[in-house]
Amino acid sequence: MADRKKCKAQVTSQIKLTEDIYSMWIKFPKNTDISVAVPGQFISMYCHDGSRMLPRPISICQINTNDNMLRVVYRTVGKGTKEFSMLGAGSTIDIIAPLGNGFIIDTDIFKNALLIGGGIGIPPMLELAKKLRENGSESVKVVLGYRDGTLFLKDEFEPYADVYVSTEDGSSGIKGNTIDVINEYGIEADIIYACGPLPMLRGIKVLAKERGIKAQLSLEERMACGIGACLGCVCNSKEKDEHSNVKNKRICKDGPVFDSEEIIF
Repeated sequence: MADRKKCKAQVTSQIKLTEDIYSMWIKFPKNTDISVAVPGQFISMYCHDGSRMLPRPISICQINTNDNMLRVVYRTVGKGTKEFSMLGAGSTIDIIAPLGNGFIIDTDIFKNALLIGGGIGIPPMLELAKKLRENGSESVKVVLGYRDGTLFLKDEFEPYADVYVSTEDGSSGIKGNTIDVINEYGIEADIIYACGPLPMLRGIKVLAKERGIKAQLSLEERMACGIGACLGCVCNSKEKDEHSNVKNKRICKDGPVFDSEEIIF
């Protein structure tokens, strides 16, 4: 992937989805080609406050190539994302995009897909569901795991997939986690795509191995540079990294999406 440069993009709209989750559409200048973006990649967003030098990595939720726009859906967890949540239409923001390696789609081989999103790992699965449908998947099933009944984005998946829900408090769908939903409904597929917290991804890796099917996992991790230079976000891997010559992978540069058999939890 070619090196990306920082650009000044414009917020076209922002809405609050839940108490702490926001949806933002961003329009990029002509010299930043968003048509190369794929599901599973992320962008690095810079704060206006100079005391917060490091960018915040946020997954891409939707891609609008016609208007050179991206959508991000993010949770406010600190001062940086709180600052982003205050931006309105017309505001500008420095961004590097797109970054990382996304999901690999091959609907000729894998015709029945299962997408699993947990918490803030839900947004990047939306564009993936859309792309799978556009590329001719015979079946797309999505399992979404929430803390409670604030089912953000659920309705937006329904044009592209059969949607199943789990909630930790049992207020909607199956009480439990995403694996409980898969077992309860006997959901089957020939490939799994997933993004969410580490315990969920560990369970999905085991599930995929038991079923003998492929799984692509998008890892959530705090990042510093976002471009693979600082080695601040690494995970254990089976093979040596050419950059560091140890059995680690840089989540921002080599990922965030990995084959489940490539990484070690």
